[in-house]
Amino acid sequence: MTIQWQGVFPAVTTKLRADHTLDLDGLRAGLERLVVNGVAGVVMMGMVGENAQLSADEKLTVLTTAKETIAGRVPIVSGVAETSTARAIDYARQAEALGIDGLMVFPALTYKSDARETVAFYRAVAQASRLDILLYNNPRGYGVDLTPDVVAELLQEPTIVAIKEESYDTTRVTDLISRFGARLQVVCGVDDLILESAALGARAWVSGMANALPRESVELLRLAVAGDFARARPLYAALTPLFHLDTVVKLVQHIKLAEHLVSGSSEAVKPPRLPLEGAERERTIAITRKTLADLQALGY
Repeated sequence: MTIQWQGVFPAVTTKLRADHTLDLDGLRAGLERLVVNGVAGVVMMGMVGENAQLSADEKLTVLTTAKETIAGRVPIVSGVAETSTARAIDYARQAEALGIDGLMVFPALTYKSDARETVAFYRAVAQASRLDILLYNNPRGYGVDLTPDVVAELLQEPTIVAIKEESYDTTRVTDLISRFGARLQVVCGVDDLILESAALGARAWVSGMANALPRESVELLRLAVAGDFARARPLYAALTPLFHLDTVVKLVQHIKLAEHLVSGSSEAVKPPRLPLEGAERERTIAITRKTLADLQALGY
């Protein structure tokens, strides 16, 4: 399926049982809930999907389950988060063989590559399959920055078509769009910068908190892309306290707890992550409940 890179692409949480094994029924229910609420695609096993904590077999099981559940209704993008170029290449080929539609490629984990190494890594992965590639630029999280100059080199590979921009610097959105135009789709990767990014020209959003509130997230991006900021701003204001939780170290726990409160899904995480507890947990519960009340007051 051709990916248009417009609309909301939730970074889907990987549902787990209390014993940390995959909850495939929960995964199917979560995906169905996202699709019926209007998302444009799904990103399986990004950071929010706990990619680095899953075994190779678990990753393929998640992809197979997503493929069966989605059944061609929206594109499926898989995260590629590996510690070596060889493993990333192998995974890209396996994802293509399963019929996945695109790849969101992290820089190689555990090693902070320089620009030359970064370009070599991404080009090798791009050449391993025919799948569209969404570059994952999160220098705060991974210590590797895909600057516009680095991106210019990477665009020699025709399958590299989009970038998830998560440098927390909105000037990058303008710089990338101005320099590369239609050759590169700039995708917002920070929940609490979506309105700003859309105002600057981003048309797609890989969102963590859209797991909890997909319908409202889809509506927010629709309003922003349409330029209806008078209606988008109050919705964004209601959502932003929850969106802030997507930008911290324990974002996975916060997102899974918020999703649990809204839909009843499991909040279990893979160690070394542990579920929130005490004041930290109560704060996230309070923010989620306040967000739901504020949304209700706005008519959502």
